[in-house]
Amino acid sequence: MRSDLVFDAMASVSGRFLLTKLVSKTTRRLHKPNTRIQDTANAVFGHFQQIAVVRRVPQLKTVPLRRAS
Repeated sequence: MRSDLVFDAMASVSGRFLLTKLVSKTTRRLHKPNTRIQDTANAVFGHFQQIAVVRRVPQLKTVPLRRAS
């Protein structure tokens, strides 16, 4: 369902209005003639979802260096 795609894509974008703006612009650019716009929008949400999964990779923690006395 598209609602699942939207909620998963929200992890990669800070706000819902920004997500709407980005998805609409990307859908217009990626849309191919003779295909449904809904399918293109779902594909765009899928791309944003993949970006969110990549960002969830845990980052390594930095260890502070000790000063010599």
